[in-house]
Parts: sequence; structure tokens; C-alpha cells
Amino acid sequence: MSVFERKNKALRINRTQALNCSPIKNTRVKATRLDTGEVLLTYPITIRPWIRTLARRLGRDVNQVQLKKLQLDELGTAVWDLIDGKRSVRQIIKRFVKRYHLQTREAEVAVTRFVRMLGKRGLIGLK
Repeated sequence: MSVFERKNKALRINRTQALNCSPIKNTRVKATRLDTGEVLLTYPITIRPWIRTLARRLGRDVNQVQLKKLQLDELGTAVWDLIDGKRSVRQIIKRFVKRYHLQTREAEVAVTRFVRMLGKRGLIGLK
């Protein structure tokens, strides 16, 4: 087993642990409520060192902060609004089930995929 595989294995948590975690919003993310009620997230992206070096060699300005935007739909906005650092993923799923009259498993899949995507983009963390 390589070092990389051991490191990734140590970071994995089981389903129960994941559902008991509380998502926390990244303070560097700016959320803007649109006229439609949906949320637009604006966040800085991290440029990998090798890309930064290549950009400098090509004469590009890499010191400027690069921003990315993500517009959430109604369901994404509902989950984003429920993330407060206190509620667990399980509690968010329960509220999502009540609000949208979904089956628990269906809501669990949707919410956990969305939370995972937000985590991969660095928009939230889990505690």
C-alpha cells in the first residue's frame, strides 16, 4: 500500500459518521441572494503552483485573485440556507424531507451529493 493510499484511507469516514458531521460555510465564500430567491456563490480559486509558474513564464499576471461563481437552484439554495455550523447533515436531510415531501433515501442521496460537491470545491468544511 502506497503512502497516498494510506493517507486517503485514514481520511475516510463511514456513512453514520458523515451524517453526524455538521457542515460549516467557508468564510471566504460570498453568498448573494438573487431576485429569483436563488443564491449565487462567489469564491476565490487556488491556482496550483505549477500552473502559476507556467503562467508567469507566459507573461500572465498570476497575483490577481481569480474568482469563480456558482449559481444554486432552488434545492441547492434550500440546503445552503440550512447550513449553519450547528445542524448535522442528518438534520438537514430531515428538514429537506419535510419541506419537499421526499422519501428519506431520496433526500439523503441528493443532500449528501450536494454537500460532497460543496466540500470538493472548498465552499464548506465538516466538523
